[in-house]
Amino acid sequence: MSIDLATVALMGAVQALLMAVVLWTSTGSYAGLARASLRIRAVALGLEALAWVLLGLRGQVGDWLSILVANAVMLLSYALTVRALRMLLGVPQRVRLVAAIAASGWLAIAWFALAEPNYQARVLFATLTVMCDLALLIAPLCGSLRHGGSSARRVLLAILATTALMLCWRLAEPLLSARPAGALLAPTFINIAFLMFSAMQPLFTSIGFLLLYNETMQKELKSLARIDPLTGVANRLALVEAAERLLEEAARDDRPLCVLMLDVDHFKSVNDRFGHSGGDKVLRVFAASIRRTLDGGEVFGRIGGEEFVVLSPGICVAETLVLAERIRAAVTGMALAIDGHALALTVSVGVAAARPGERDVAALLRRADAALYEAKRTGRNRVVVADDDAARAPQPA
Repeated sequence: MSIDLATVALMGAVQALLMAVVLWTSTGSYAGLARASLRIRAVALGLEALAWVLLGLRGQVGDWLSILVANAVMLLSYALTVRALRMLLGVPQRVRLVAAIAASGWLAIAWFALAEPNYQARVLFATLTVMCDLALLIAPLCGSLRHGGSSARRVLLAILATTALMLCWRLAEPLLSARPAGALLAPTFINIAFLMFSAMQPLFTSIGFLLLYNETMQKELKSLARIDPLTGVANRLALVEAAERLLEEAARDDRPLCVLMLDVDHFKSVNDRFGHSGGDKVLRVFAASIRRTLDGGEVFGRIGGEEFVVLSPGICVAETLVLAERIRAAVTGMALAIDGHALALTVSVGVAAARPGERDVAALLRRADAALYEAKRTGRNRVVVADDDAARAPQPA
């Protein structure tokens, strides 16, 4: 049974075009880099479809179309695919490097098509150019091979690695068999295998892109579900999850864990005087001030209203009190104006420490909240340690 490779090439064009439409339309309800990435890949598939059409018409149209233009379009398609995937993965896109690779490869192909016609040299430079692009596609995916790596990345890595192996086979087969390479559409075994795989590649690669896109969107949605939209810090859900994890680590490694419960003093009067928009501004500025004060090893979030929590792992009660006083002083010295009116803020802080082996997040937060209530009751703008933790705090001289 003979296989018409020109027909296979045209089937590849149809596949690429269909997958371009699928990728473009599947991102309509999303925004951001993930969407931009898939749309760049969709454009790349459109260009790939054009290249397949020109390839399928080889012998019926001029060589300048079926060789020069087709290869230029195909190499541009690969360059855009590199940009799309690296954008989706959040790694540097290497735009100049990719452009230089594509331009160099195409100039070599043009030279061996026009100046010194040599089919095998064209195959060599086209293959090397695509291999360079594949290396840029594969490199950021290799981390998925580690335990717990992304399944979507592994799928895409397998597809791209198979493509690289097919290219190596196509390049090496004429050399190993010691016979001259035939034209691309000549019905040799390597040409049939290579073109049939290449015609299906838009489908395989697009599946990988869609899996990776879905995984990326799931991570973004999970992250958004754990961010307080007003202040940009962790919300209650994220704080509870972090507290559970840190308590587990503290119990396992016998390390300290302290909690600071913060409350903006007289916040109701701010809302009464400046309205909720003024109150929102105060909370945003307050949260930003706290973040600047922290060292970076803490977990900081808003638990609700004007109450915030700092989870401070690895430091004892005495060190936590130093941190709490630093926070209190930073808030007291904060310059804030609303509608042209200067506003002085203070904060009350309750401190509690996890007990040895403790894993009850709610109980730990209740003790910090009780210490906060005591700070409020005894005059505000102060730091109070939970009763059962006071013995571990430094006593005044």
